[in-house]
Amino acid sequence: MTAVARPAVAPPEPWDFPEGSTHDLPNGLRLLTYDVPGQYVVSVRLGLPVSLRDEPREREGVASIMSRTLDEGTARHTAEEFARLLERKGVSFGAGMADAGLSLDLDVVKGNLEPALDLLRQILTEPAFPQTEVARQVRTRLAEIEQERSVAAHRAGLEFVRTFYAPDDRSSRPTGGTRETVSSITRDDVAAFHAEHVVAAGGTVVVAGDLEGLDVPSLVEAALGDWVPGPRDRERYLQHAAALAPDRGRIVLVSRPGSVQTEFVIGAPGPDRSVEGGWAPYPVLGFVLGGSPNARIDAVLREEKGYTYGIRSSFRPRRRGGVFLTSGSVRADSTAESLRLLVEILESGRDGFSDKEIRSGVDFISKTAPGRYATADSIADEAVGMALDGRTTAFTTDNLRDLATVDRSRVEAAYARFVDGAGIGSGAPGAGWTIVMVGDAAAHLPAIEALGLGDVTVVTDA
Repeated sequence: MTAVARPAVAPPEPWDFPEGSTHDLPNGLRLLTYDVPGQYVVSVRLGLPVSLRDEPREREGVASIMSRTLDEGTARHTAEEFARLLERKGVSFGAGMADAGLSLDLDVVKGNLEPALDLLRQILTEPAFPQTEVARQVRTRLAEIEQERSVAAHRAGLEFVRTFYAPDDRSSRPTGGTRETVSSITRDDVAAFHAEHVVAAGGTVVVAGDLEGLDVPSLVEAALGDWVPGPRDRERYLQHAAALAPDRGRIVLVSRPGSVQTEFVIGAPGPDRSVEGGWAPYPVLGFVLGGSPNARIDAVLREEKGYTYGIRSSFRPRRRGGVFLTSGSVRADSTAESLRLLVEILESGRDGFSDKEIRSGVDFISKTAPGRYATADSIADEAVGMALDGRTTAFTTDNLRDLATVDRSRVEAAYARFVDGAGIGSGAPGAGWTIVMVGDAAAHLPAIEALGLGDVTVVTDA
């Protein structure tokens, strides 16, 4: 029997994000199209740079309620009739509000793209906002608020933004509003917010899928060309980073007696994609510290100590500024020790990184990119996300190319830039971090204070 030599595996060729075409409509709406042969479910995404700061302070959450009621009836159809129309045409629709803006998602089989775009037109330009549906969504949101407070991960997130951002900044409060603000939202509030802010100017619509035989620009212009442009200045709030709390570098322990686990959120100011030195090193840095089961955090807290099922870290950029977050839960009896280890690991970058660590991060992020962007919906999601960030998908390709040049020196320089910018470790270990924990305060407070990482504020979980 003749032995067959193992074939050599060549490194993958550089990969580029799919090329798209750009069309600008007269009303200020930008259309991006991506032809993905063989994908006969077409993905339509619409991004509008509506800021949460546009909401009236006493009606925060109105943008979220509006997004949830856009398809609950139109000028021509009741909520039930419109739902049947969506179902009959095979349209999957969703909408949501986030810090980046208002996003609408629509997926439909290729043959029904034209009627689906007409339904999208009705959603955008003729929503009825029936009083019964608005009231139902308000009740749903109020129930969610109670549920979020009962889930430790959500509760930690709420306390983190409250601690991290300045009290008068919109980012310090929940995207979907609070109990007090949501309960006062009326149908007229929703309709008024829509009329002022859901306009075409500055918006981006993305269509991705098998587009052969479709004149997508004509279809989109026929459906959305008459959508009112709107006079508002979209850039009003987009050029400013969220204001951070001057006392954010502290420990907050949300008291939850009897908890068998302790939830952590540890964060610090991070960069946006325009950071000096390039964005590419930062996803690698997040991956090495806590972006995978083989990262530094899990290697110690999960594999060596058995304290957790998994804790993750990542840099999360905004249009201006960003945040670095580490979050997850540990066994209650390991709370103080886990906190000590987490701070040590997050600050261990001062001692450098190995070539092996950097290569594993670079390889994972770069070599999984073709799979991450293999479908029409993922292409459309990336394109609209970049648009809401003030960029195009050329950034996605350029960043992947730059990723190939990332080495230990670039990652260590990025870590130093991040640490200096966040004021981490200045004066004492743990300084500069915003540390929020949800757990049994009575059981863990003395041990946490004994770590010497800073003063601990205990918050009643009410």
